Amino acid sequence: MSSLETPSYASVLEAADILKPVVVKTPLIESPALNDKLGARLLVKCELLQKTGSFKFRGAYNAISRLSDAQRSKGVFAFSSGNHAQGIAYAASLLGTAATIMMPEDTPAIKLNNTKGYGAKVLTYNRYTESREELGTRIAEENNLALIRPYDNVEVISGQGTTGLEICKQLEEKGIQADILAAPCGGGGLMAGISLAVKEKSPETRIFAAEPEHFDDTARSLALGEKCANSGDYRSICDAIVTPTPGDITFPILKRNLEGGLVVSDAETAEAIRTAFSYLKVVIEPGGAVALAAYLSGKIDIAGKTVVAVASGGNIDPMLFSEILGEKR
Repeated sequence: MSSLETPSYASVLEAADILKPVVVKTPLIESPALNDKLGARLLVKCELLQKTGSFKFRGAYNAISRLSDAQRSKGVFAFSSGNHAQGIAYAASLLGTAATIMMPEDTPAIKLNNTKGYGAKVLTYNRYTESREELGTRIAEENNLALIRPYDNVEVISGQGTTGLEICKQLEEKGIQADILAAPCGGGGLMAGISLAVKEKSPETRIFAAEPEHFDDTARSLALGEKCANSGDYRSICDAIVTPTPGDITFPILKRNLEGGLVVSDAETAEAIRTAFSYLKVVIEPGGAVALAAYLSGKIDIAGKTVVAVASGGNIDPMLFSEILGEKR
């Protein structure tokens, strides 16, 4: 692994060089009809089309690629609600190392099955009564495996930041600059990485974290100026980003680069999934749709502005997707 203790714009550039041969440069798309409806220019970064169906492949590959041959020979370990699991499993297979993944018992079947399909050994735990940090750290240490955390890892954050580099370049190619950028935020790996790139390339762009209602730890932490946690008493369809608290590495970056948080309900997220399917012809999972939901539900004024929403993943359970599409509007 890198000797760096904190991610930086330079570490994001290094990650971009490593990822260039393997990563998908995902499209930045828009709908003229939706733009007219919103009175704004909305561009959506489609990380749902990334390998394994989410941005997580970027950080996973970057992190595993930095391991020594000795570390890779012993294998890697990760805990994840699903997308980091798939990213680690697939990246490990490409880089010739074994992966053991601990996932919540209520992980959507599509994520669980895909992780196994990439060749990983899967363990499960109860996300509401057990600490994945404690369990995961113990299992990794007992089995001498390299633990790759889903967001509190310098190389993971740097890899996720390449999403921001792509956005900036794609906007530049279109001859435009974003007034506002919002992205889904759980532990903050994607959000921190993107902010490092965007603040360097487009310092005038205002950056916001988007989160589900009752899991708005980042929004509250930013408002307070210090980390605070979620209660754990609620549930959400946004399984990918229902983390307990911002990360130790990510929060200082978020505190420095973000203007605040945007919080949406599950109903607003479901409406965003329907809108994305209807206007953009893409399938976004709930956790990946919260940034789009924040714009569509008016959590911030975007009238007359150019705004970017990161759609971070598309690994939605087929039954849930069917139910959401079938709901009355």
